[in-house]
Amino acid sequence: MNYYQKEIECASLDTLKALQDERLVKQVNRVYNNVGYYRNLMQKAGVTPDDIKGTKDLYKLPFLSKADLRDAYPYGLLGTPLSECVRIHSTSGTTGKRVVAFYTQHDLDLWDDCCARAIVGAGGSREDICQVCYGYGLFTGGMGLNGGSHKLGCLTLPMSSGNTERQIQFMQDLKSTILGCTPSYAAYIGETLHEMGLTPDDISLKAGIFGAEPWTEEMRHQIEELLGIKAYDIYGLTELSGPGVSFECCEQSGMHVNEDHFIPEIINPETGEVLPEGEVGELVFTSITKEAFPLLRYRTRDLCVLHREKCSCGRTFIKMSKPKGRSDDMLIIKGVNVFPSQVEAVLIEQGYSSNYRIEIGREGNMDTFDVLVELNSSQVSDTVKGIKDSEKALAGAMKTMLGVVPKIHLVAPKSIERSEGKAVRVIDKRKLH
Repeated sequence: MNYYQKEIECASLDTLKALQDERLVKQVNRVYNNVGYYRNLMQKAGVTPDDIKGTKDLYKLPFLSKADLRDAYPYGLLGTPLSECVRIHSTSGTTGKRVVAFYTQHDLDLWDDCCARAIVGAGGSREDICQVCYGYGLFTGGMGLNGGSHKLGCLTLPMSSGNTERQIQFMQDLKSTILGCTPSYAAYIGETLHEMGLTPDDISLKAGIFGAEPWTEEMRHQIEELLGIKAYDIYGLTELSGPGVSFECCEQSGMHVNEDHFIPEIINPETGEVLPEGEVGELVFTSITKEAFPLLRYRTRDLCVLHREKCSCGRTFIKMSKPKGRSDDMLIIKGVNVFPSQVEAVLIEQGYSSNYRIEIGREGNMDTFDVLVELNSSQVSDTVKGIKDSEKALAGAMKTMLGVVPKIHLVAPKSIERSEGKAVRVIDKRKLH
């Protein structure tokens, strides 16, 4: 078994706990002294740095949310002098002001380490050729995997997304072995590969590291079949650093959190109460090594489970499950909670494409719920009656999973716009505010 930093990745729980306690106390003091915005939150909560002796006291600290990050934009949460910062990254800003995260050189070095660990966790080494098809620029995906690949010593292809046939040409010519991109783009590359008359035997890929958007186990298996690889999950947030907060190992059974840099908690999203290991709740992270943008108890809104069962890979870091949805992105349709990942799971289970779009509207006081699903090329020859029967059957399968019946529209292959970044899965036309 290979590791990038074995001493810490396989450290005893006592060693990890002592390191977290030490770094948390130091970080809380730094934040209190340097970040006025968070100091005010602590004072309102009646908490001082002296109250935090270690991770057992973490629950005493106030939460940070994305709303706080927007309120403090751009410099209100800066933890170092601006002159010590060497880079920013930013979220897309689709729901308001952009969130801008700052990095010192030390922050970038640690981020590179985390991403290097993820590449090794996926079976990579310095002998590999890593093709990075995440977007570069303000988006953290490209720069994160790029930095980890460099740190590990791989030959790095900074392709970014787009121009898919050229991507495949480079895979063939340079014999890329590891692919990094969003899962939806990986599926698109796989489709394009087959449309070009090629098979996985015509490329040298062995593994893919996919993140930045929700995806299901069904989609994992689909990508693995399309590209002839093992598909690994990676998790991160711009607010914390980017990809590499956690990563999958050979077990592909959850992502190891880099606990020497991030302390995870699971809370009840309604009450803020910390939940025990094994329960589903909202994921909260505390960054204990970040200098420029040190967030304490940041609410991710991702719903998942933490578990620390012994892992066959030998790493002792706690695992987080693949996010099961988001507490703020959850769709409430006709009074029923619906997650897009549930829709995707049904589609793939029923043999349909993972290219779909959910459209929600309102007629009078009633919600409308439409799901557009692309037919596979082998299904196009069905009769009109056959298509109608298939739509009805799929609606029934959706009702079983979701508890609410969507109107299914089976549409022609390639008729739903492809995304080479994050896939747009939901269009909500309701005016709910």
